[in-house]
Amino acid sequence: MQSRERSTHHENWGNLESRGRINGDSVEVDAPDDKAVSSGLHTRSAHNLSASVLRKKSDPMLVPAVGRFWAPRSVLANVQEVILGTKLAVLFPAIPLAIAADFYKFGRPWIFALSLLGLTPLAERVSFLTEQIAYFTGPTVGGLLNATCGNATELIIAMFALRQNKIHVVKYSLLGSVLSNLLLVLGSSLFFGGLANLKKEQRYDRKQADVNSQLLLLGLLCHLLPLMFRYAPVVTAIAGKEASSAAAMDLYKLQLSRACSIFMLIAYVAYIFFQLKTHRQIFEAQEEEEDEEEEEKAVIGFGSAFSWLVGMTLVIAVLSEYVVGTIEAASSSWGISVSFISVILLPIVGNAAEHAGSIIFALKNKLDISLGVALGSATQISMFVVPLCVMVSWAMGNLMDLDFSLMETGSLAFTVIITTFTLQDGTSHYLKGMILFLCYMVISACFFVQKTPPPSDAFVAAAGFVPSPGGTVAA
Repeated sequence: MQSRERSTHHENWGNLESRGRINGDSVEVDAPDDKAVSSGLHTRSAHNLSASVLRKKSDPMLVPAVGRFWAPRSVLANVQEVILGTKLAVLFPAIPLAIAADFYKFGRPWIFALSLLGLTPLAERVSFLTEQIAYFTGPTVGGLLNATCGNATELIIAMFALRQNKIHVVKYSLLGSVLSNLLLVLGSSLFFGGLANLKKEQRYDRKQADVNSQLLLLGLLCHLLPLMFRYAPVVTAIAGKEASSAAAMDLYKLQLSRACSIFMLIAYVAYIFFQLKTHRQIFEAQEEEEDEEEEEKAVIGFGSAFSWLVGMTLVIAVLSEYVVGTIEAASSSWGISVSFISVILLPIVGNAAEHAGSIIFALKNKLDISLGVALGSATQISMFVVPLCVMVSWAMGNLMDLDFSLMETGSLAFTVIITTFTLQDGTSHYLKGMILFLCYMVISACFFVQKTPPPSDAFVAAAGFVPSPGGTVAA
């Protein structure tokens, strides 16, 4: 009798599996009229689509191994979807290795390298989990989640750097994210997409590019004005006493930066409302119907997705703290400047999955998705993450402003301008992508040879002196 009940229980479980999916909370049956599932059909942004390219359907190799037991099967089913459901799963071992390296006091450069590798699959999985949650929360909340968590890795690294008062690391890493998206990601996508479609005319919707370009130009203006204050020869009074021009300009530059940050955040909120409500059709990614059919349904439950998202965010926080705490040691050990590591290496490794997805969609002649990834991410960093860091720094009592120094701001200005000119006609070919990519290589070389720390007031006062190759100041 008992064996008969076990057989019946096993058959019922198999029937549930054939009709639905096992989640961490329950078994979901794939009903075609499921409101929760259908509500997420219109929430997929270019960011989500780009990251989905590196996902794979995990083979059910773990679940049968535990037989009929409900709890282990549910947990292992979630592990298969979240951990093994990406082609970057081979990099997950870097996470425990980084934690072990820190616990056993291994070399700090090793901790930095392992943490950087561990952040790569985590960034892609956060995008996957926010997409799963969006299936249950509806398009508006899903869009807000994507807008907030789209660059979670950069934001968390910036927060830890601010806590350790490493403002130059914050500025370098955020600048590098904007440069890599506009030049490296967009340039590579246009270049390889043009080569793969030589006999086709590659076209894209200019409306989305125009909106993002305007926001990027507004962000550039907010960076240029504080920089101009540094070189404005003004003597003024502070608290009723005459002060030097440098001291007065530092104070007013900080105040201007905080005011500009507020306006940038207002502009970003208006951009989100514009994107999700009034002009959603401009930003809806174009996708083939068969691709949409494959991605229509959530693969894990809401509770499971939320729990995984919280857990992975905590792991990202741990690895980000390792990265911020060991970046100087890695720079010294490898003989590479902190500026090069922050501007070039951090954005490339941290967003490798998103970058690869953008290139793959360009190869398929879907430039609207590629542009949505590159321009959308750059806009989010420039108009949301940067001003947010200034406001958080203000609350912490730090002195972060929008003055990214002359060379850094100049690189940003040329990047935004050349990207705007590149996208003005709505067509693309491989030469455009090649030019953008070469611009990124030139900027990378510039930061590679830069061995000095960010300019201080003393360095600015010593005009006429240049840093020698050995790092000392020579006439």
